[in-house]
Amino acid sequence: MKKLFLLFAVAMMTVSASAQVTVEGSKFTDNWSIGIQGGVATKTNNNRWLHNLNANAGLRIGKEITPVFGLVAEGNVYFGDRAMDLGTINYTFAKSLNVNLLGKVNLSNLFGGYKGEPRLFEVSALFGYGWLHGFGGYEHFGGGFVTYTELLQYAVNQAWGNVRAVDNVEMPALNKLTSKAAIDFTFNLGAKKEWQIFIQPSINFYDLNDFKYNINKSFVQLNAGVVYKFKNSNGTHNFKIAQLRDQAEIDALNAQINELRNRKPEVITKEVIKEVQVGKEVRVEDLVFVTFAQGKYNLTNEAKAALDKVKEGAHVQVVGTCSPEGSKELNDRLSQNRANAVADYLKGRGVIVDEAIGKGVQGTTSNRLAIVYVK
Repeated sequence: MKKLFLLFAVAMMTVSASAQVTVEGSKFTDNWSIGIQGGVATKTNNNRWLHNLNANAGLRIGKEITPVFGLVAEGNVYFGDRAMDLGTINYTFAKSLNVNLLGKVNLSNLFGGYKGEPRLFEVSALFGYGWLHGFGGYEHFGGGFVTYTELLQYAVNQAWGNVRAVDNVEMPALNKLTSKAAIDFTFNLGAKKEWQIFIQPSINFYDLNDFKYNINKSFVQLNAGVVYKFKNSNGTHNFKIAQLRDQAEIDALNAQINELRNRKPEVITKEVIKEVQVGKEVRVEDLVFVTFAQGKYNLTNEAKAALDKVKEGAHVQVVGTCSPEGSKELNDRLSQNRANAVADYLKGRGVIVDEAIGKGVQGTTSNRLAIVYVK
């Protein structure tokens, strides 16, 4: 078992390091999830299959660090004590509480790679340690549990003076170290893959003295649950593949941006507006320029602020363009998406959009723009 734990830890560190370069950087507040779970447990050894079942229910909180490696904190309340030989006597509805911190490895992403979106079905392995707290129970002062009958007999004997009051009895707090190994069979659902339904078989060890695993101090468990993944700062509920660039490409892009910033608006206007049919002479004052990141067509806060200057009820024409990188088909589609993004935003503000058209790459000097002509 120690070798298994060591192998698991090494695998988690390896896949965590390798996966860091495949996705966009995320904040600490990204990739969190919360879920509910429940199921049954039974003794692993010396027990008939599906006999002496012990029901449980609980919560789990997850944090995905990479598409492969994550952490899960869970707490399960057990409503019976048949699956564990705790030696306690209690009359509470909840018999015990087990809290675990587990490392999680997504085996589907580890061996199949992450494609930018979770698969419909995935398999993950979990392993970690926890703490079990039992509610109630009676214990001799010197150690060792007694039964309720023994406790009554002790009280009677003490009342009749048959025993000395030296064997004090007290109510202890039962706490035991636990360990869990599990497999999650997960279905990712929802339009944005924000929901998960999972089935989890596991084996749980308790009363670990010196971290020694005893099959007679263990129980098998079958749980199922539902998980919701919170929305991330990247606008999705999952990791996004990073668009990796080499330094030469980055330098070329920066040079293009700087060249655009240093040019006069009139020069750009002549190149990207020359095919737009307008009813009067085009002036720079009638134009609103919106810039985009490479390969993107989402509006920044600066772009929205510029578009907010267009008055409600005004008639406009929108032209989207691209920088020369990429294929013609890709650039035509991207320029149209940029024009549509601007047009949709303006329509939402009551502006009348007469036309929104993507022109692809216009000459060799146009860049990642959408130009709004206010008539």
